[in-house]
Amino acid sequence: MIIVHKKAFKKIFLWGIAAFICVLSTTFFINHSVNNTASGRLFYNAYSIPESDVAVVLGTSRYLENGEENWFFNYRMEAAAQLYRAGKVKKILVSGDNSAMSYNEPLEMLNSLIDRGVCAEDIKLDYAGFRTFDSMVRAKEVFGLNNFIVVSQEFHCERAIYIADSKGINVYGFVAKNPQNSTKTLIREYPARVNAFLDCHILNTKPHFLGEKVDILAGL
Repeated sequence: MIIVHKKAFKKIFLWGIAAFICVLSTTFFINHSVNNTASGRLFYNAYSIPESDVAVVLGTSRYLENGEENWFFNYRMEAAAQLYRAGKVKKILVSGDNSAMSYNEPLEMLNSLIDRGVCAEDIKLDYAGFRTFDSMVRAKEVFGLNNFIVVSQEFHCERAIYIADSKGINVYGFVAKNPQNSTKTLIREYPARVNAFLDCHILNTKPHFLGEKVDILAGL
């Protein structure tokens, strides 16, 4: 009996190692694919990026759970304002989570951009950007955008471009500065990219909400 148990344990162990290698290899492949898709589409200087009518700014909370400022948020808002001041975009679509009355990312983004000199009339709000996938698909399906600039940190822009590319959307990324203490966020990016792959190519995922179309380009 002891020998049987040892053989069974060895078999389970080997299968576990094989599964781990498979998961690791798949994650590496997807990460490489995301990076490759975004190659040549990322810009770090507002004056070097091609002009576009609209910039889509991906949402995050303005404050951390401990009440401190979220510098992912601050740097994204500053990057979007830079594009606007440089005349690279005419409108800014802020896309974030407003799933609860007490939590409103788009409104916080609106206020922050106004503080940075962006005209309120040139800012549109997407209250149903619960995930990056939702934000990118809704930009096309709800707001009628087939070409735009996405604004976020580098790793986030890469994933957003990957999602957009799978949906036939032409997107450039304008890279916001990365906060110093961002190791945990960067680690979480790997499973997020796997989820993006599944959403785009396996699960045929749809946004939580679509709704009536909004002509963000009216008057341009």
